Amino acid sequence: MMNLFSRNSPTVDKDSALPGRDTPVPVAGRHTVLHTPMVAPFEPTGTAEILYVAFGCFWGAERIMWKLPGVVSTAVGYQGGFTPNPTYEEVCTGRTGHAEAVLVAFDPAQTSAEQLLKAFWENHDPTQLNRQGNDVGTQYRSAIYTTTPQQQQAALSTRDAFAKVLRDNGYDAPATEIRSAEDAGPFYYAEDYHQQYLDKNPGGYCNHGPNGLTCPVGIVRQDQLPAQQDVLPAT
Repeated sequence: MMNLFSRNSPTVDKDSALPGRDTPVPVAGRHTVLHTPMVAPFEPTGTAEILYVAFGCFWGAERIMWKLPGVVSTAVGYQGGFTPNPTYEEVCTGRTGHAEAVLVAFDPAQTSAEQLLKAFWENHDPTQLNRQGNDVGTQYRSAIYTTTPQQQQAALSTRDAFAKVLRDNGYDAPATEIRSAEDAGPFYYAEDYHQQYLDKNPGGYCNHGPNGLTCPVGIVRQDQLPAQQDVLPAT
């Protein structure tokens, strides 16, 4: 069931954000489930398209994404804020501006951004602002950060389609943030114990699951999309 109670959380700007650090968090070599690298180049294709999504606690969000057909690799991290190389504890203060995000590397020959976003919309409550259920804070906001014009179009089109589904069922419009990954800023990898957390801890906390609504597919036709651009590398 959706909990449609929403609450604004304090926001920060660049001048008031925590200072962070120059040194990035070390990244584990391989994905514990998919057995592929968590940084580019991604096997088995060697290259992959990257999409970033945020929809609450990144433990459960990542598990939803790594199970999807065509996904080559996933990783959890922090994006959309100001503090360089933040720690989990810093992000949880709300003073870095980041969302708990999931990097999704996928093979566009096997799946599409639209299919990944279908799972995104159907497995959280996008009407909530800065929370998911009992998880409250700007780090739990719903967001999509795109790396190609095609992804941006898919994000906007699926949002509009799911907004109609929400409206038809008596719910509010999505509060999801949609912008390019270039605008959102770097994806900072989270600490190793967060990576594939629910594989390492099968009984661990997860508040994700189907919200009972279906996002229509087949919304974006290829002839409606801009010309293909070079895929941006993971940030």
